[in-house]
Amino acid sequence: DVPCRVALRTLIFHIIPALSCQHRRSESTAASQHIQDLSGPEQRLLNKLYDGLIGGQRASLAECITLVETQHPRKKELAQVLLQRVLAYRREQESRNGGKPVAFRIGLSGPPGAGKSSFIEVVGKMLTGRGHKVAVLAVDPSSCTTGGSLMGDKTRMTELSRDMNAFIRPSPTSGTLGGVTRTTNEAIVLCEGAGYDIILVETVGVGQSEFAVADMVDMFVLLIPPAGGDELQGIKRGIIERADLVVVTKSDGDLMVPARRIQAEYTSALKLLRRQSKSWNPKVVRASSQTFEGIPEVWAKMEGYREAMLASSELQGRRRAQQKVWMWSLIQESVLCHFQNHPSVREALPHLEERVTKGAISPGLAADLLLRAFSSSSSS
Repeated sequence: DVPCRVALRTLIFHIIPALSCQHRRSESTAASQHIQDLSGPEQRLLNKLYDGLIGGQRASLAECITLVETQHPRKKELAQVLLQRVLAYRREQESRNGGKPVAFRIGLSGPPGAGKSSFIEVVGKMLTGRGHKVAVLAVDPSSCTTGGSLMGDKTRMTELSRDMNAFIRPSPTSGTLGGVTRTTNEAIVLCEGAGYDIILVETVGVGQSEFAVADMVDMFVLLIPPAGGDELQGIKRGIIERADLVVVTKSDGDLMVPARRIQAEYTSALKLLRRQSKSWNPKVVRASSQTFEGIPEVWAKMEGYREAMLASSELQGRRRAQQKVWMWSLIQESVLCHFQNHPSVREALPHLEERVTKGAISPGLAADLLLRAFSSSSSS
């Protein structure tokens, strides 16, 4: 993994000067160029999608998300034009709101069986009952071989999926973490444009997708079940460090006692970890989706977090930093794609891969040779 990251950084170092020479146009010129290039039907399609989205139509929002998820080069350009318009609309809304974000983005993660879907359904129904509009984006680490997703959220959130003030959208990542970041970030922007003021981003607790989600939300919530055994070993320390709130789920009946014990364990563990925020100390709470006990208190903690972070301007700062992370993840994804599709790389890759698998050369040397082939043919 480390040689791969080093190679990618080297690749970016080689490719960025070449790209900057080709694209020295200003942002406004680039955006206006996109708009000038649109055909009549494309312009009408974008106007229809934008008007429907801003009007809060769920069908238009679904179509817009499908457009940003596409891998088709031309449709990707159309998606960026649409996103520019939606971002301009959102900036206008935020300036009317005193420069504060209009929507609240919450990331939810936890191991399989933690009761994430039940928790989201109960919280979502409570929030729509209080007049909020709730969007649920499920980040699915899709199977690399089938492209299928692990989670079928609409089938498990039956009540919420029928609620007219809720929108549920699984977001298949096609096996790439870069895919998670791009499509989910853009889907968040579109949901906010459509008037959803609470965005819940759910990820299953496997692999690196939780870290990607933590980098795109205002608050990161870790859900843990009151299971037996050595609980603190089961979840990566890095994830616990990123959590702003830990919720011990299924805290009812026979599980009440183990839930209290785990709450005490995590409370002690969090005290030993470095604080992420000057305005907020991470909390550990218990809740039951079955009995509804603790659910209003969980939401009260979330609201308390948002108020504290807005008052200190930390939330706005976090969002600005996330924009930069988003930009670099897009650069890495595009550069890697450009590199893999380069004629010189494609020609040399099968032979070098074979030599690496046989142990004839090291992966580091193979990476250097491929980068040299790429940069020499790019500069010539």
